[in-house]
Parts: sequence; C-alpha cells; structure tokens
Amino acid sequence: MRVERVPFRHIGAAAAVFLSACGQKPAAPPPQAFEVGIVTVKPATVPVTTELPGRTSAFLVAQVRARVDGIVLRREFTEGDEVKAGERLYKIDPAPYVATLNSAKAALAKAQANVATQDALVQRYKVLVAANAVSRQDYDNAVAALGQAVADVAAGKASVETAQINLGYTDVTSPITGRSGLSQVTPGAYVQASQATLLTTVQQLDPVYVNLTQSSVDGLRLRRQIQEGRLQTSGIHAAKVTLFLEDGRTYPQTGQLQFTDVSVDQSTGSVTVRAIFPNKDRVLLPGMFVRARIDEGVNDKAIVVPQIGVTHDQKGQAVVLVVGPDNKVAQRQIVTAGTYRDSWVVDSGLNPGDRVIVNGVEKAKPGMTVKAVEATLPAPPASGAQAPAMPAASAAPGAASAPVAPAPSSAPAAQ
Repeated sequence: MRVERVPFRHIGAAAAVFLSACGQKPAAPPPQAFEVGIVTVKPATVPVTTELPGRTSAFLVAQVRARVDGIVLRREFTEGDEVKAGERLYKIDPAPYVATLNSAKAALAKAQANVATQDALVQRYKVLVAANAVSRQDYDNAVAALGQAVADVAAGKASVETAQINLGYTDVTSPITGRSGLSQVTPGAYVQASQATLLTTVQQLDPVYVNLTQSSVDGLRLRRQIQEGRLQTSGIHAAKVTLFLEDGRTYPQTGQLQFTDVSVDQSTGSVTVRAIFPNKDRVLLPGMFVRARIDEGVNDKAIVVPQIGVTHDQKGQAVVLVVGPDNKVAQRQIVTAGTYRDSWVVDSGLNPGDRVIVNGVEKAKPGMTVKAVEATLPAPPASGAQAPAMPAASAAPGAASAPVAPAPSSAPAAQ
C-alpha cells in the first residue's frame, strides 16, 4: 500500500480549520513589555549656594560737623571728589579764637611771673624764720601763695591749649579718606557747635559693604545640614560671594562673607548677612539694590534627578516614576531643594539605588510592567554655562525650567 506524505503547511491549515469549526481561536503571542529609559539614583557632590537680596553701604561714613561757632568763610573742596584724611574742607572765621588764644597766653605769662615773685619771697622767709626775724605764720602764707601761683600757671596752660584746639577747629578737615557728598552750607553761613551743624558727608567706597537679608528658615536648614554631615564647609569667612547688579550683569570682583547676625528681626523673620567687596572702580555706590549668591559649602551626599524625569501632579507637587524590583512602575512624591545644572536636587522622596524613569515618562503609568534600560542623556552643560544650585526658597516647587523634550523611546512599534 502506498502512503503519500502530506505537507506540514497543509496539516497546519487543516488544524486551523478544525479549531475554527469547533469555535476556538489560536492563542495570540504574549504582548511585549514597554521599554523605558531609567537612571539609577546615586549620591553626587553638589555645591550649596544661597541667593539673597540686599543693598550696598559704604565701608566708612563720616559726618563732618561744626565743632565751633562762627561764620563759614569758604569751602575748599569740590563736591563729589575724593578727599584725603586731614584735608581741609571748610574755613570758619578764626578771628575771635585768635583773640581768645592771645588772652590765654597773656594770662599764662602773668601767672608765670607771679610764680617767680612768690618763689623769691619764700626763699627769703625761709632764712628769716630760722633766725626768728619773721613769724612762722608769714612763712606759711608765703608758701601757700607760691602753691597758688603754680596752680594758676597750670590753669593758664590749659586755657592756652583749649584756645589752640578751638582755633584749630576753624579748619574743618576730613576725618577719613573717601568721596565727599553734597555741601550742606555755603560761605557766609553761621554754624554752631552746640547744634553740631552738619556740613557734609564723606564716605569710603573701597571696599564696600553689601547687607543681605536671609530668612531664618533658610539659615536653620543650612545649620541642620551641617550638623547632619550632609554639608561640608570650610568656614564662614572663606565663603565666596558673587554679586549681580541691578541691570542683571555680574560684578567682576568676588567678595567674602564677613558675619551673620545672631538675632532674628521679629518684624520680618530674617537675619542680616554682611559681605565685603573690593570697589576700586567705584562701580558700587551706597544704596544700590543687588542680589548676591553665596557659596556656602558642598553637599557630597546629594540626590539629583534629571529635570526631564520630574513632573507635577494636579496639586503642583513634584513627582517621579520609579521602576521597582518587579519591573512595575510606581509614583513617588519628592521634595526638591533647588537645581544643579540640568538636574533637580532632591531633599526627600528618593533613596540611592532607586531607578527613575526619564525616557518614556509620558507613556508610563503607575502599575504598568515595563522593561527598564539605562537611558542615554545629553552631556550636562559646562559649569560656567548655568548657575549652581539654587536654594529651595528661591525656586518654587513648580518653577522648573523650560520643559525639555524627552529622548525618543527605544520601545518597538506596536505590531
């Protein structure tokens, strides 16, 4: 008997017809898991900076006031020019003070002559009293008169010195080296020492102070991070400060932090932080509004996440999608503490080793099973291209930078 071999494709077709006749469909292939790009969270070293508003103030301020009464004869400086310490600014009429000095000198000469007379009398009485030629009372009176004459000489010297000082005050000089302000009096004006008449103001502008205002909450957060060992700093006096002017430009010179006030202003809840800057070219003037960025230290245990992996929920809270050990997606709420380059600095909500989705965020949903692959991210910008980390107080949770288009997903197209 001859047996013919039936082709395998015919058998498969017959089986399909048979199953179709029985009401059963062939099993579909299992769906392929959606592929997402992830980054594994690792501790990173991030500089900690604080950006604060403030105003400039002069390093030294001297109010030049009248110290004697009199008429201003002339002004000997140009308003707004640099003046040296000891340079004469005003001349007050010295005539009455010259007369007072001459009178004091004459009184001193009279007292000195009286001392010579009384001393000679004491010397004669000293011999006579030994021979009982004069009474002891007369001798004692002569000694007392000599002492009074010596005291008159001392008083006369003090009067001469006072008169010389007052005469010197008619030359109104600058107590410091700096830039002069507006003159408050003109030649011919009458000034009084009793009222301390203001003549002008001299301010030293190199270096210059910058008084900054920091909230007590930010200061508390900074101290807590230092105590926990999350922040390393080389000391308050070594912290560098970068200044931004009113027109947005960066001041070319860097400053140093001098001190932080130890008391909190009860009306504003803030503390004063003072920095000092060189000001050789006199770019900074007292009263200017500026912003300063203080380099406070380095956080070598910071958790950073690329900005493209952070979204916000309906309440405006920052959230990320994390791939668990079972390859299922879970949503995490995070608290950010600013930005560093192209990443968010996460204060809480993530731990080292967590896998955060950065590619395919728009398609991944919580509870979905995905295939996680390491994402390929663009190189971060250079250190000088973007400011370092901003404090949480300066960057609102929802104030992320312009959205960045995610990298195209490598998931295969649906069949």
